[in-house]
Amino acid sequence: MLLGMRCKLSWRGVREGGAGQAAISLFALPFLTTAALGFVWRANSAPAQGAAAQTTAAIAATRASNTGLTAATPRSAGLNIVVLDPAHGGADYGARGAEGVRESEVVLEFAGQLRRGLESQGFQVVQTRLGNENPSFDDRSAIANAQQGAVFVSLHIASTGLPGTARVYVNSDLPTGPDPTGLIPWDRAQGPFLSLSKKLGDLVQAQLTQRFRGSPDVAQRAAVRQLRTTAAPAIAVELSSVIVENRNDLDRMAPGVAEAVARGVAAFRPTYVVAGTAGAQP
Repeated sequence: MLLGMRCKLSWRGVREGGAGQAAISLFALPFLTTAALGFVWRANSAPAQGAAAQTTAAIAATRASNTGLTAATPRSAGLNIVVLDPAHGGADYGARGAEGVRESEVVLEFAGQLRRGLESQGFQVVQTRLGNENPSFDDRSAIANAQQGAVFVSLHIASTGLPGTARVYVNSDLPTGPDPTGLIPWDRAQGPFLSLSKKLGDLVQAQLTQRFRGSPDVAQRAAVRQLRTTAAPAIAVELSSVIVENRNDLDRMAPGVAEAVARGVAAFRPTYVVAGTAGAQP
């Protein structure tokens, strides 16, 4: 469910002069730098000590269990990585249906199938969670922002809507200019990527519409909190809905969703230019 999601801040950005990058205080994991666009990233939020302690072990385990990627791993220019974000987790179940359907559980299972579909297209996949932990919004964004040549796909199940349909959301317009310090604030990280996110969203939505009758033709714009702090092309895919008579109705959508998203991301690959390696974005 995209609306009403809980925000738990736990990252602190550390500005470093000259190199044009910021560091994350918890894991010394560098942010994605975009020197070709003339800006660096800054986290506006102060660290929430309790929240950070709760998620540190889970995020460290997720990073270790992903594909062995680190920010220092050499990669060729272009789109190589898809960061999958199964929404919610832990005590936050997300949307819940009368038949015991929990959004957090369904999207985690969908992520497994989608991961295999993306890998079959030649992508490396990083997940923001692999189990029932609940990383904060900033934890999830920081995992994506640490990768070069990546897109971000957040998975959700709606509490309403026509069952058996799927929608893609991209973030609403954000200011793209730097603040008085010359930096783009953390909570506007998505701003420079909005046009690329819309391209990605439309390609994925076109694939979903072919498979799920009644789905819209193009990606929708919405104020999706998770996308706002992501410094990469980013979309949210939301399926309808947890209010089904049989959980199997949702499970049957998984192969089609996996194929649609994988094909949409593959179609987007030629249009993506990584900032800092090939100049400005299209």
